[in-house]
Amino acid sequence: MTIKLNAEIRKVAGKGAARAVRKNQNIPAVIYGEKKEPVSIELNGHEFNMLLGQPSLRTKLFEINVGGNKEDAMLMDIQYHPVSDKVVHADFKRINVKEPVHVVVPVEVINIDTSKGIKLGGVLNFAVRKVALVGLVDDMPEKITIDLSDVTIGDTIHGSDLVLPKGITLGLHMADLAFATIGGKMPEEADAKPQAAAAAAASAPEKK
Repeated sequence: MTIKLNAEIRKVAGKGAARAVRKNQNIPAVIYGEKKEPVSIELNGHEFNMLLGQPSLRTKLFEINVGGNKEDAMLMDIQYHPVSDKVVHADFKRINVKEPVHVVVPVEVINIDTSKGIKLGGVLNFAVRKVALVGLVDDMPEKITIDLSDVTIGDTIHGSDLVLPKGITLGLHMADLAFATIGGKMPEEADAKPQAAAAAAASAPEKK
C-alpha cells in the first residue's frame, strides 16, 4: 500500500520557522537519504494526523509530492510535544523501491487459549515482541504472527521458526532469538514427583 502525501518546500529552516509552520496547524518535516541533499518540507497537519490512526506506518511506502517532484520514502521518526503530545516534526528517508529495506515490525501471538501447552497448565513467556526484517517495501508485512495452537509445554519459538512472507528474510542475529516459550511441567511429570517421594518413603527402613 502506497500512501500519497502533498508537501510544500520550507524555504526557511530553523526553530523559528518550524514554530511558524506549527502555528499554521501544519507539521515541519525533512526528507533525506539516497546520497541527495536533505529537503525541509511542510506537511498538512490535518492530513498527516489522520494517518496516525493507521497501523504500522513505518512499514509503508510514502509517495511525497514536493513541488511537482515525487519522492519515494519511508517514515523513520515522529517527534511529539512532551506536554500536548502533538506531532512537532517528522523524518522521512528516501528509498529505492527496487532495493531491500530494513524494517522492524511487531510480533503477535494468536490462539493462546487453544494452545496445547496452555491447556496443560503451561505459562507463556512472550519475550521478543519485535523482529527486524529485510525485503522490498511492497512485500513488507505489517506484523509477524506466531500461532500457538500446536505449541506445548517446553516448546520454544525461535526466529528461525517464524513464518515470513515470500521475499522477506530475517535481520541480523534474529534467527537464534527465543521469541516465545511455554514453560511449566507436563502433567505426568508433575504427578511423578509426589509418587516417587511416596514410594521412597514407603521403602525407607523404619527407625527403631
